[in-house]
Amino acid sequence: MVEARWFKSRHSATHSDGVEVAFLVRRRIGLRDSTNPSGPALVFATNEWDAFTAAARSGEFAS
Repeated sequence: MVEARWFKSRHSATHSDGVEVAFLVRRRIGLRDSTNPSGPALVFATNEWDAFTAAARSGEFAS
């Protein structure tokens, strides 16, 4: 993960907090807290990422 190129969504790029995403080797996607870049990161397989982002878009994680 040291060589990963992390980026923020254009929707949150102007905010100091949020999440960052990186495209990793073997078609994996990393997700981390932008305020704690040396902290833990989640790693998703492509199909898991698709399910996660679909659920987020549908409001499944809204409280």
